[in-house]
Amino acid sequence: MSNQDVADAYHRLYYDSRVWMDITWLGTRIQKLPLDLWIYQEILHEDRPDVIVETGTMHGGSALFLASMCELLDQGRVVTIDVTADPERPPHPRITYLEGRSSVDPGLLEDLRRTLHPRDRVMVILDSDHSRSHVLAELRAYAPLVTPGQHLIVEDTNVNGHPVLPEFGPGPMEALGDFLAERDDFAIDDRCERLFVTFNPRGFLLRTR
Repeated sequence: MSNQDVADAYHRLYYDSRVWMDITWLGTRIQKLPLDLWIYQEILHEDRPDVIVETGTMHGGSALFLASMCELLDQGRVVTIDVTADPERPPHPRITYLEGRSSVDPGLLEDLRRTLHPRDRVMVILDSDHSRSHVLAELRAYAPLVTPGQHLIVEDTNVNGHPVLPEFGPGPMEALGDFLAERDDFAIDDRCERLFVTFNPRGFLLRTR
């Protein structure tokens, strides 16, 4: 078996076990691959974003993780967006919750832009509705917010057989292919996949200009 075969076999084993659904950060469910969280802290340390925009809040665990990293770095804040409101999401002085509207709602996008300062270094993580059409709409809406030298991360590109959930249908990976065919100012950052397994294959993009 090749290294990729071994990595894919472990990926499917871990994903299908659904143990990732019970992973927590400081007591809040985060539903991530721990290897990806390690890469996220490397990105934050290297890029030093002023604002991290996250779509898809769920329980708030990933927003709390990102805010915790910002606290350690003494820099950055998190704006996290979800179609549902949940008063049980964890409070943190570095987290702003934008709730109750779709991530591609024009009014929400305008509200988001108003929270950004012209000199902010902005990073974006997309993790809401995983249908191809929605992810592509998010990519088109949020890519302009990403500052050159910062990352745009498309999460869960592993579904639809890449290598998990082959029955899912076109999703984030396919939307990513459409997006990269439209513009040339983002490049796949292969360094972020050097731990062999990621829920976001090809999904770590770096804005080059």
